[in-house]
Amino acid sequence: MRTGECTQGRRGIQVRRRDFLKSTLAIGVGVTAWGTGVKLGRAQGRVPIHALYIPLADHYAAAVMSHATYAAQMHKVEYTVELMQSWPSLQGKFLAGQADVAFVIAPMAMDMFAQKPQFRCVSLVHRDGNALAVNEIFARQLSLPNDRRERKPNAQVAEAMAAWKRAHGTPSICGLPSLLSTHAVVLYKYLKDHGKTLALGEGDGDVLAKPVPPSAAPEFLQHQAKEGNAASFEQSLPWADVVETGGYGKVVWYSKDVLPWPDGHVECIMVASDNAIEEKREALQEVITAIHRAGCDIDAARALGGFALRKMAMAINKHLPLHTVEAIIQSLRADLAVINYANLNVDKAGLRHIMQLAVEAKILKQPVDLDAFADTSFGTDFTSTHG
Repeated sequence: MRTGECTQGRRGIQVRRRDFLKSTLAIGVGVTAWGTGVKLGRAQGRVPIHALYIPLADHYAAAVMSHATYAAQMHKVEYTVELMQSWPSLQGKFLAGQADVAFVIAPMAMDMFAQKPQFRCVSLVHRDGNALAVNEIFARQLSLPNDRRERKPNAQVAEAMAAWKRAHGTPSICGLPSLLSTHAVVLYKYLKDHGKTLALGEGDGDVLAKPVPPSAAPEFLQHQAKEGNAASFEQSLPWADVVETGGYGKVVWYSKDVLPWPDGHVECIMVASDNAIEEKREALQEVITAIHRAGCDIDAARALGGFALRKMAMAINKHLPLHTVEAIIQSLRADLAVINYANLNVDKAGLRHIMQLAVEAKILKQPVDLDAFADTSFGTDFTSTHG
C-alpha cells in the first residue's frame, strides 16, 4: 500500500481523511517560530525531548505536522525541534549529546553508529522522496516527457553525463546533501545500471559527486549554468521541484524508480540516544506516535488533493518558506507517489538493502550490526512495515 492506506482498512482511511479535514484548519495556529527550538508542551511534569532536523519534505511529518496537529495531544512530553543548517552541524550536535533525537539520512546514521554506538534507529521518517534534477544546459540535451509520471531512470541522462565528460575532459558535478547519503546510494545505483561510474568527492568517474547543502542546491544549478557548465543534483524533495517550477532546470527521475522496494525504499530515519530510550521511553513513544499519525495525515491530504493538499502545502510553506507552495504540491502529488509517509515502522530489511549498496559503492567503509542499530520496539499498529 503506497498511498492512502495508513490505517487498517477502507473505513480507517475514511476516518483519517475526516480527521485530517478537521485538524488541517488549525495547522499553523500557535506554532510560529522554527529557527531555534520550538516548545510545544509547557505543563509541569512533561519530559523534554529535543530533536534536530534539516528543512526537507522528508521531515514534514516529523518536524511540522506532528507539532501542528498533535501538540495538544502530547501529555507526557515537551517536544522541541531545532532547524539545523547542514548535515555536519546536525551530526556534530547530536553526537555531542545535545539532543535526544535527530532525523538523519540512513547511511550517515550508520556511519555515526560505527563511530559512536550510543543511539538507535527507532523509526523511519519517510520512504522514497528524492530526485535527480539537471540544469538548463543538460536539459537541452534531453528529451523528457511533459508528464512527470513518465520520467523514468532510463539511459539518456547517464549517456548525457558521460558525453559531457568525453567532450570536456572532466566530469559534470552532481550535488548531494552529503557523500554519506541515501541520495549517493541512489545515484551510484542509477549510474551502475547504465554502465557508468560515480566518483565521491574526488577521483575519476563519469560523474563527480560533491556535497551541496539541500537549501543551496537550486542556486548551485543556476550558478553552474551561468558558468557554462552542465550540472545536476540528487536531493530530497521538494528541492528538485523548486528548480522545475522556477523554470531553470528539470526533474529527470525519482529515486523510487531507481531503488524500488516494498512500500518505498528507506531514506531518512529517526535516531534516539540510548539515554532517551532508557530514561524517556514513554515521552519518546508519544513523539513517535505523533509522527506516525502526522504521516497518515499527509497521506490522507494527498489522497484528497484539491483544497486539503493546498491547505497543507500553505501551512508547511509558512514554516519553511523556501519550499514554495507549488513545489510542495508537486512533491506530494498522489499520482506521482514519489514520497511515502505511510509505512514508518523500522524496516530492517530495507536498512540492510541500503547498507549493502552503500558498502559496495564505498559510501560506507563497513557494515554495521543492524540488530544493535535498529530498535523495533517503538512501532505503532496503524502504520505498516516489512521489517
